[in-house]
Amino acid sequence: MTASPEPATPAVCPNCGRAVGATDNFCEACRTELAPPVVSGDAPVTVTECAFCHAGQITADGYCESCGRKVPSSRDHLELDLGPVAGVTDKGLRHARNEDAMALATAESASGPAVLAVVCDGVSSSRRPDEASLAAVQAAIRVLLAGVRGDEDLAETSQAAVAAAQQALARLDEPGPGDAPSATFVSAVMTMDSVTLCWLGDSRAYWLGAGTGSDANRLTRDDSVAGEMVAAGLVSESDAMALPGAHVVTGWVGADAPGAAPHVATFTPPGPGVLLLCSDGLWNYQPDAAGLARLALPGALSDLLGTAAALVKFALEAGGADNITVVLAPFPPAAPKPEEKPADETPSVNHG
Repeated sequence: MTASPEPATPAVCPNCGRAVGATDNFCEACRTELAPPVVSGDAPVTVTECAFCHAGQITADGYCESCGRKVPSSRDHLELDLGPVAGVTDKGLRHARNEDAMALATAESASGPAVLAVVCDGVSSSRRPDEASLAAVQAAIRVLLAGVRGDEDLAETSQAAVAAAQQALARLDEPGPGDAPSATFVSAVMTMDSVTLCWLGDSRAYWLGAGTGSDANRLTRDDSVAGEMVAAGLVSESDAMALPGAHVVTGWVGADAPGAAPHVATFTPPGPGVLLLCSDGLWNYQPDAAGLARLALPGALSDLLGTAAALVKFALEAGGADNITVVLAPFPPAAPKPEEKPADETPSVNHG
């Protein structure tokens, strides 16, 4: 399913019909938010047709009365496209549900257009991991968006976004068997000058440089058993990933998080390229930055959503053992194209 939100900067306010500028974040007349974030799973899509036999008889619990198959839910596969940033999330081939979530937004900062993204992967051994990832991205993207619009320090804003995610997951916690709801976390705020990253866990960020001689680099370090062994110089990354328990995370957001401060890093791109955020459902099959660049470029420079979908397809064809989320954003960020009102159309006014 593809979500097609309204362009981030409409030429008229959708609430009051007043004209707005292409760089406005809010309508000056009624304060309606003109570029709200979009979040996977925020607005479940009602399925009315079977994806397998195309019959229109779907039961309340999501089964086709014609062929008997379970119809994919809105979170099983979702595509989000804001123009300057796009993402795809999929439950993979072996999981019963999608425990990944993503949130995307665009904004106007003091220095120009900005792109924001958050990817969270619910920890499967915890309670309600699908709700945990969704609550975390919902809380974090709002804090990031307010910080960008207010021209606040992006490193401090990123840490505040993690704190908001922690609080959201604490509200989900309730007595019961298993660990408290938890998720890995990675966020990015891309401006015209740099990319501010923040993370806990093993969801990753990569830089995929474009152009002759450009490099591809992994920008985050995993909070995991394997990641800590590699950081300590005990084993190579390939050997560490082959060890039992390699994927056990040692950092996460959640009510029972160990209390470690999130990692914050600022990356200054050396030139044009593409930022990639992903859950381990992708990098399990291609952890190497150069390998990801070969898969994503040059397609990501002209077709973000199509390339994100192609990366998800690559992971599915490689085994699809986990949920998969891929977000792509080219640097430098471009301002979303405004939606222009036809000349003969009178804007409708909602006085509610």
